[in-house]
Amino acid sequence: MSTTTVTDTRPMRFFRTRVARVEALTPSFRRITLTGDDLDAYGDPGYDQRVKVVFPTPALAIDAMPTHDDWYTAWRELPPAARPPFRTYTTRAVRPEAREVDIDMVAHEVDGPASAWIDRAQPGDELLVLAPTVHHTGVSLGIDFVPPARTENILLVGDETAAPAIAAILEQLPRDATGVVVLEVPDDRDVAYLPPHPGFRVAAAGRAPGARHSHLLDAVAAHASELCPDGRGADVEEIDVDADLLWEVPRTAKGGAALKSAPLYAWVAGEASAVKEIRRHLVRTVGVDRRAVAFMGYWRLGRSEND
Repeated sequence: MSTTTVTDTRPMRFFRTRVARVEALTPSFRRITLTGDDLDAYGDPGYDQRVKVVFPTPALAIDAMPTHDDWYTAWRELPPAARPPFRTYTTRAVRPEAREVDIDMVAHEVDGPASAWIDRAQPGDELLVLAPTVHHTGVSLGIDFVPPARTENILLVGDETAAPAIAAILEQLPRDATGVVVLEVPDDRDVAYLPPHPGFRVAAAGRAPGARHSHLLDAVAAHASELCPDGRGADVEEIDVDADLLWEVPRTAKGGAALKSAPLYAWVAGEASAVKEIRRHLVRTVGVDRRAVAFMGYWRLGRSEND
């Protein structure tokens, strides 16, 4: 397929897309393949690329979304009932020649506009996606996997919302990279979602009823000391995840600039209260250098992203 002539050279913008295919990968994961006339301009800088997806609702079409550069200010100024809902996802794959983008989404009980859309998604449905373009250069837009130039081991930790980013990271790491993946998913069969990597052990499990986060906390405790045996604990600022954003990556860590080398690099994402506990354990108890960690509270239990 020939590519289009790209005239919009902004480093990030909204793409109007439509669903080409929906594939059930596991009981909880759906691959949404999007197509669009200008997706040959959709950027793919790699690793855990975050994008914003705007969902239509019965009351609001995606055309109601402000799409200029100061879109978020305009969105906040709209009356709450007039704000199109958006959520954050990970770019899973980009095929510019075919003008296609894959975004993997978690299907669960319908409790909001995103889960309702996923539940009924079919070819032809439209979405808006805010993503970097092929014209993006310089500082990363939405990538938080930034390990030191040299690291002995990598620890990837997350719940199902982080699984697409973990999968993308595993696929792009060199084959001689080593480490551990700790993953908690809704169903044991969802463990098959992760791609294999020859250098990584996987501690993944379905969620026990009424025991959210227990596998994450136990498995991190079991593996972290082994991966960072010589760490020295340090104090961390306690964060109220109901009031503040828990988001700390090496390039903004208060301990200083990102390290050139480290025995362990940790990337932790998912529900904010679990990330907070894991952050405390890794930095204070195990002694992982906070300049070699990335902690991202992707969501908060009982709260939508737009709250």
